[in-house]
Amino acid sequence: MAKKKKKQKKNVGQFILLTIMIFFSAGLITAMFTLNRQRTNQNAEAENPDVPESIPEETEIQETTEPKDEYQLVAELTLQEMTMEEKIYQLFIVTPEVLVDNVVNCVVQSGQMTKKALEQKPVGGIIYFSQNLEAPNQTKEMLSMAQSYIRDSHPVGLWLAVDEEGGTVARVADNLGTTQYSDMSVYGERGDVSEVFMVGSGIAEDISQFGFNLDFAPVADVYIDEGNELQNRIFSRDPAVVSEMVASMVEGLQNSGAVSATLKHFPGLGAENGNTHEDAFAYIERTYEELENTEFLPFKAGINAGADFVMVGHQIMSCAGDELPSDLSPVVITDWLRGNLGYNGIVVTDAHNMNTISENYSSGESAVLAIQAGADIVLMPENLNEAFQAVYDAVEQQEISEERINESVLRILTAKAKHHLL
Repeated sequence: MAKKKKKQKKNVGQFILLTIMIFFSAGLITAMFTLNRQRTNQNAEAENPDVPESIPEETEIQETTEPKDEYQLVAELTLQEMTMEEKIYQLFIVTPEVLVDNVVNCVVQSGQMTKKALEQKPVGGIIYFSQNLEAPNQTKEMLSMAQSYIRDSHPVGLWLAVDEEGGTVARVADNLGTTQYSDMSVYGERGDVSEVFMVGSGIAEDISQFGFNLDFAPVADVYIDEGNELQNRIFSRDPAVVSEMVASMVEGLQNSGAVSATLKHFPGLGAENGNTHEDAFAYIERTYEELENTEFLPFKAGINAGADFVMVGHQIMSCAGDELPSDLSPVVITDWLRGNLGYNGIVVTDAHNMNTISENYSSGESAVLAIQAGADIVLMPENLNEAFQAVYDAVEQQEISEERINESVLRILTAKAKHHLL
C-alpha cells in the first residue's frame, strides 16, 4: 500500500512537471513570435516611415476611381439605348429647310413636315437664321414645337442654335427687338471685362426666352491681316485683350446655364485674307509658334472659362502640313485642339454649305472627313441625307469605328443633360 501511494505521488509529480514544461514552451514560442513580428514592423517602418502601423479594413477596399459626373451617368444610360441611326443623326446640326429636304424655301413654323422629318431624322440640332425669325411669339412657338416633336419620338432633345454675337451679327436682336449691342471691337477698345460679361449675360437672357440653348459666339479670333473677313466682329489686335474679352463673354453667356457658348473660328481666322463663304479655299501662312503665341491664346482663355463648344473653321493652315480645311484636319482638331490645348468639350465644324467646303467636297465626303478628323458635330451640310448615309456606310465598312461615334455622342449627350434635354 505504501509503495502504491509512493508511485502515485511520483506520477503526479511527473504530470505537474510536464504541464509546467508545456506552458513554459508555449510562452517561449509566443514571445519569440511576438518579438519577430515587432522586428518585422520596425523594419517596414524604417523603409517606409509614412506607412501606418495598421490599416483599417475599410481602407483596404476603398475605390480609388473618382465618381462620375451625374450628367455623364445619364448620358451613358441614354447612349446604351440608342440605335446607330440615332447616334449618327446626333452628329448634325441643320437648317430647318434642309431638315425638310428643302420642300419649302423658308421655314417659319414647326408644322407636320417638321414633325415627320424629326421622327425619321432625329438630328442633334437646328440652326435658325434671320429669315426664320418673324416675330417673338412666332419664334417661341416654332422652337417650342420643334423641341416637343423630337421628344415625342426620341429620347434626346435638340440644340436650338443661332448666331448672336452682338453688333453686326445679331439675328435675334435685329428681327425680334431684343437688346442691340455694339460690335465686339468697341468693347475690346474699352477693355472692360465686366461690361463684356454683362453683354454675354444679356444675350443669353434675350435668346433663351425664345428657346435657343446654343449660341455660336463669341468670336475668339485675333485681328492680324487687314483683309480678314471678320473685321469689327473681332475684339482686338492684341491677343491679351481678346483673351480677357473672350473669357468674360463665355462666362456671361453660360452664367445662367440656359445657353452654351461657342469659341470660333479655331485655329484662328484673323490672319486670313479672303472669305470662306465665297472663296474656293482660304489659305493662311503661319508657323505653329506664331499660332501658339497669338491665335491660340484667346481659345485657351475661353476653354479655361468653360466654353461648351469650339467651332473649327475652313481655313487651310500652312503649318498643319496636310492641305486640308481645318475642320477636316486631324492635325488641327485631334493634335492641336484636343492634344495641345487639352480641349475635351464639343467640337463643331463651321457651316459645310460654305464655298470652301461645298466647292471641293460632297456633303458625304466632308462629313466623313470631319468625323474622322475628330469633330463631334457637322454644321449645316448641304444635303443631310447624303451626309448621314456616308457616315453610316463608313461605320458599316469600319472606316469609322463605333467607338469613335460613341465618343462624340457621349460628349453631346453629357452637355445636353446639363440643359435637361435627356
